[in-house]
Amino acid sequence: MAERICVIFGAGTEFPAEIKLPEKRLLIAADGGLNKLNALGIVPDRVIGDLDSLEKAPDSGNFTLLPHVKDTTDTFEAVQIGIKEGCTEFHIYGGTGGRLDHTLANIQLAAQLSQNGRKAYIYGGNYVITAITDSGIMLPAQDGGFVSVFAHSDRCTGVTIKGLFYEAENAALKNDFALGVSNEFIGKPAEISVKSGTLCIYYETR
Repeated sequence: MAERICVIFGAGTEFPAEIKLPEKRLLIAADGGLNKLNALGIVPDRVIGDLDSLEKAPDSGNFTLLPHVKDTTDTFEAVQIGIKEGCTEFHIYGGTGGRLDHTLANIQLAAQLSQNGRKAYIYGGNYVITAITDSGIMLPAQDGGFVSVFAHSDRCTGVTIKGLFYEAENAALKNDFALGVSNEFIGKPAEISVKSGTLCIYYETR
């Protein structure tokens, strides 16, 4: 069965130059993310937010107003809608740039989704951030560009990296030392895996 995809647009300031949306998806605007979708001429399926980055509520009937005082972000609440709709893969645009604390919150959100058997991809200007838990990921070959691998868990064991400038076999990473920062693509498909723990992965796109 194909994984159901949820695409979320947040109020961040960094977006890739070209945005390709899957045809079959649940598209959610998280508060100010609606401004970007309006600029692209794309109508979301749902709009959710507390109106702190969106000037006024949209006229459409698909808007859910969130309380301004709450323990979660608008993007987190958008993800919860996707989960309730059966989505297992999440693509987040506008999840970086602007406020650094929201960027960090979205990275934690990607890690949480990974730990619960789901996939998340956060798209910046020329990079993607994702997370894997007790599993692996393949990155397509490209000539140049940085790849960084960070332990989100206290300790990640059985870390294997193949096809990049620096390779590793059954290594251990800790979340208080950035041993996996600034690796590089070398024109080969790259494989990153971890036997135990959650890794957050940053990679540039070209």
